[in-house]
Amino acid sequence: MKTLTILGSTGSIGAQALDIIARHPDRFSVFALTAHNNVEKLYEQCVQFRPHYAVMIDEAAAQMLSKKIKANNLTTDVLLGEQALVQVASDDTPDIVLAAIVGSAGLDSTMAAVRAGKRVLLANKESLVMAGALMVSARQESGAEILPVDSEHNAIFQCLPSDFVPCQDTPKGVDAVVLTASGGPFRQTPIEALASVTPQQAISHPNWSMGNKISVDSATMMNKGLEVIEAHWLYGLPAEQIEVVIHPQSIIHSMVRMRDGSVLAQMAQHDMRVPIAHVLAWPERITSGVNSLDFTTLGPLEFEKPAVERYPCFALAYDALGEGGTAMTILNAANEVAVAAFLAGRLRFNQISILVSEVLNQIAAVSADSLEVVIYADREARELAALNMQAMLGIH
Repeated sequence: MKTLTILGSTGSIGAQALDIIARHPDRFSVFALTAHNNVEKLYEQCVQFRPHYAVMIDEAAAQMLSKKIKANNLTTDVLLGEQALVQVASDDTPDIVLAAIVGSAGLDSTMAAVRAGKRVLLANKESLVMAGALMVSARQESGAEILPVDSEHNAIFQCLPSDFVPCQDTPKGVDAVVLTASGGPFRQTPIEALASVTPQQAISHPNWSMGNKISVDSATMMNKGLEVIEAHWLYGLPAEQIEVVIHPQSIIHSMVRMRDGSVLAQMAQHDMRVPIAHVLAWPERITSGVNSLDFTTLGPLEFEKPAVERYPCFALAYDALGEGGTAMTILNAANEVAVAAFLAGRLRFNQISILVSEVLNQIAAVSADSLEVVIYADREARELAALNMQAMLGIH
């Protein structure tokens, strides 16, 4: 029996993880569940899984959840705030921590779980993007395991030798890793039309069911750029050994090129329960609730190179990785501001990359040698992004 804390249990990844856990009550129990302000969903999860703790970031939401739990005689304790996330991530009780909070908001709790020596199921790629060197160092000191949940990185992990340790080893015999990308909903949209696409169109991903922010990142391919940075830290590979290919069908989730000319690929339905189940039970295999592929019904599988003029955010991520240090933190922070503004109707879709590029050009990157430096760079980039956005919109 393994005990879990799920950071971000009401989001897409957290909810799908709980779907798998419910299928295996003899293998998993839940220690803590966390959410920002989704009271109804977190309450339903508390009723079903009876965690020791439920954490909410929003104070009003925490009060509402506490009242509902007491009124229905549940024993779950409701905790409030960012520090409570760190508490349930680093507590001695859970064996496994699923880090599924989207964006930089998940950095502190993910790092706490790594420092506590947990098996960390990493769905919060931004933690590695922002503080990769620090997280690798913390993993080495604590003996934590970092297992990738992202379908692409999980696919690569499955294709590597069974004794490979993420964030520690450099894979032997590997020429390159190849991340696949769907290309998002605008893969064939005329480039001149991208300025007028709507948030609703951007979050309508052709294959995956994801949150709004990640869906927009997929549409710009910033998501793939962040995964390139993540691959650098997970597999210890330089940028020139990390390739990306657009594969619209999302059946091959990623590949590994071996030095002898072989290419190993992991294939499955485009359902996140497959990689989640893999890391939950690793090195064993358990049922995920997802049907296996029927090759007779697949149809053709297509592949193409990503066009930089269509996906400028993708190129910016490679630039940030090449610059190193806090450039990756700045990239992520500016992108979060830009995507939030686009979703709110304040920026056009094609202005996301413009804003991120301006912030990267205006802040000099420094060595990311402490969490304080990373947090400062994140805050500085957000403030500058907000100022630049006002200038772009003509607000004084």
